Amino acid sequence: MPDDGGRTGDDGGVSSTSRTSPPRLLEQMAAVAPWRARLALASSGVWAALQAVGLSFAVVALFAVVVVLDAPSTSGTDGGLSAGVGVATGLWLLAHGVPLSAGAATVTLVPLGLTALLVFTAHVSAKRSAAPTLAAWLGGTVLYTGAVVALTVALDLAGTAAPDGVGGLVVQVGAAVLGGLVVGGGGMALGMFSAPDGPLLAGITPRLDPWLPDTLRLGLRAGLVGVALLVGLAAVLVGVWVVTGRDAVAQVADGLGGSWLGVTLLVVVQLVLVPNLVVWASAWIAGPGFAVGTGSAFTTAGSHAEVLPAVPLLGALPGDAWSPSVAVWAPVLVVACGAAAGWFAWRNLEPGLVGGRDVAWILAGTTLSAGATTVLLQWLAGGAAGAGRLADVGADPWVTGGVVAAEVGGGAAVVLVAAWAVEARRRAA
Repeated sequence: MPDDGGRTGDDGGVSSTSRTSPPRLLEQMAAVAPWRARLALASSGVWAALQAVGLSFAVVALFAVVVVLDAPSTSGTDGGLSAGVGVATGLWLLAHGVPLSAGAATVTLVPLGLTALLVFTAHVSAKRSAAPTLAAWLGGTVLYTGAVVALTVALDLAGTAAPDGVGGLVVQVGAAVLGGLVVGGGGMALGMFSAPDGPLLAGITPRLDPWLPDTLRLGLRAGLVGVALLVGLAAVLVGVWVVTGRDAVAQVADGLGGSWLGVTLLVVVQLVLVPNLVVWASAWIAGPGFAVGTGSAFTTAGSHAEVLPAVPLLGALPGDAWSPSVAVWAPVLVVACGAAAGWFAWRNLEPGLVGGRDVAWILAGTTLSAGATTVLLQWLAGGAAGAGRLADVGADPWVTGGVVAAEVGGGAAVVLVAAWAVEARRRAA
């Protein structure tokens, strides 16, 4: 059957009209006018990036402007449309990892919920509007990154001082470039891979064979499975924290006062910090715990909190009631996640062909993947939320990553070694 990208019809033939789409037509133009086709492909990515930037910024600006305009009725401050746009720009950039200057304080704590929204917006825009080609991805990523950098410079020129003067501006621009590439480029890549005419990851991964053994790649996937299960447990735990601490959350919200609109918006804004709390909760389960301000500690062994910011969501943080003697066994749950990851890897092997080297490669990949992913998550979820004590918020990425790597790797080792030994005994019999 000719490989023309068509689909098989009911009569067994290939239907070429069912796959006729703008991306496919643009690719067919390459044989007639290569430069024009490449420009068209790149422009589709640029258009998708413009949609992603415009839509995501509009959503953030809507909430920011309403909050600022509502401020005079609750706090007597001087709000306005321009102030709301400035706040929206700062939050939008902060979601890309660009430090936000707020007076004498510098905020580096990335609201992961907002970042996820931006990635999703880029994903949807690329899936709907961009041709799934390298030219389109490059065009869209360059445009998206350029927009992040331009807004960073514009915000500084508008009067928001970059930390540490010119050197701080350089840091902000560097963060803007990295954030634009990761958020915009990553979101567009996800959209193109999920497009009907997009490339398949299954066709890309075999190209790694000369550099990465397939068993090592299987271990890397198993490590991601272990961390995903841990994050799932942490999400359930955060839900329990919120339910049991709802009275404290309500008291903090009541103490802030404000109109019904302000309270509603406060609840919505807090949702962007829930993923951060979930990541911190994974560190709590693993053992190292996390901090919300210098001198505070939230671990299974005990909780010590200094004066916390007036954020209702923080009222759900675990207290001493969450640190009984049985809580110190919480890391066993992480080991169980590792055991599930090991079983996932074993189920993707041919038992009769597994050797000791294969088991070693899988365990190495599982441990490395679990540790590296945890370090990245904790680094993204933590940072500075203000000046003074609030310059230290989150878990220690390296300590938590090392602990999770050991626990997940240990759980996977128990399952893999036991399964391999049972299979070797069965073959010997």
